[in-house]
Amino acid sequence: MEQTAKYNRVLVKLSGEALLGEGSFGISSQTVLYVAQEIKSICDLKIDVAIVIGGGNIFRGVQASVEGIDRATADYMGMLATVINALALQNALEKTDIPTRVQSAIEMRELAEPYIRRKAIRHLEKGRVVIFAAGTGNPYFTTDTAAALRAMEINSDIIIKATKVDGIYTADPVKDPNAKKYDTITYADVIAQGLKVMDLTAITLCKDNELPIIVLDLKNQGALKKAVLGDKVGTLVGGSV
Repeated sequence: MEQTAKYNRVLVKLSGEALLGEGSFGISSQTVLYVAQEIKSICDLKIDVAIVIGGGNIFRGVQASVEGIDRATADYMGMLATVINALALQNALEKTDIPTRVQSAIEMRELAEPYIRRKAIRHLEKGRVVIFAAGTGNPYFTTDTAAALRAMEINSDIIIKATKVDGIYTADPVKDPNAKKYDTITYADVIAQGLKVMDLTAITLCKDNELPIIVLDLKNQGALKKAVLGDKVGTLVGGSV
């Protein structure tokens, strides 16, 4: 029986840490392949898939700025780290026979296409996965904000934030054993409670444009596909839930 996706176009937000594996730094080829297979499982549903990836497994701009590097310079260095991750994920996706294009907000023609909204949409319509690298191309903006911005630009139906936890909790479940998980929560409650779902700029963008977000655990095999099918998984952030 053929499965029908609930969404026609999704944007998956991956942290750089999603590519770490068991290490504390860099890229695990085995983990990247696992991520590619999870992405393939939703591509097989014949939907449009875009990805925004972070660079925290290689370089953290905010942390580096605290340690003495100029903030704008540190952020640009972080953007370059996202390009490295995007190329690694592109390689893994194409090994699973998924055609992929990397578009970078910082021009580097030998490695990636420059970000052009209409071209990105055309790639999606042709069944290619588009990986957006280098954030927004501007310092002081996170890849969360880049994900919200790109999702709206390509008319995505939803953002799926694939993390290391299986949803949003009242507190950090690692530190507080009494923390309770939300199945659904409003944007307003996320902002009011200061929950670390995405940064405030990204959440506000999603709220203003009524773009829902699902937060789920990427390590939970099949969770990404369940989310796209509309099954109950992770936490749904929306306006009237």
